[in-house]
Amino acid sequence: MATKNLYHRRLVAESGAKACWICYKPSSTVLITPDQDDWFHICPGHLSDHKFAIAKDAEDVAEKKRQEELDKEIEAVKKEYEEKMRQKLAKRKQSKSDKTDKKDEKKESTQDEKDEKEQEDKIKDLEKKKETPKATIDGPRIFELQKNFFQMRLQKKRDAEAAKKNMQRLRSAGGFPNVPSGDL
Repeated sequence: MATKNLYHRRLVAESGAKACWICYKPSSTVLITPDQDDWFHICPGHLSDHKFAIAKDAEDVAEKKRQEELDKEIEAVKKEYEEKMRQKLAKRKQSKSDKTDKKDEKKESTQDEKDEKEQEDKIKDLEKKKETPKATIDGPRIFELQKNFFQMRLQKKRDAEAAKKNMQRLRSAGGFPNVPSGDL
């Protein structure tokens, strides 16, 4: 019997779709316990209902997704900065061949410092975003059923075990009294 209220979402083939436990519509989504002793088909719409089940890994999946997005943004900022620096170096080489002026070099160096500072600020801002939690997720994989639904699952398992024991008692010879064999 399932003693832990923790279910993992799995998908089966469309040909293996069975009736949803709640609404009886065909569903290929299955919730199963980690030890695989209890499972049932459920519609994906019911999984998003907070009155039916609570997503347990939504924060973890959302955090990973957010981290990946921020890493991509940081890489884009770094590439953009490198591209700007290449263009400036190319312009400097052209301008140095035309004329060399100390005032122009000072202006260019201060401009480079400003660009570097801007790039560092952008990266710091993105890294600060990494530290802030809270994001939404589209598809969590681990759920905890609400109290009443979990009790219904436990009761169904208990009823199935009781029916199985009753069938075994009926099949065994000791289930009914013996036929009388004496004379009257």
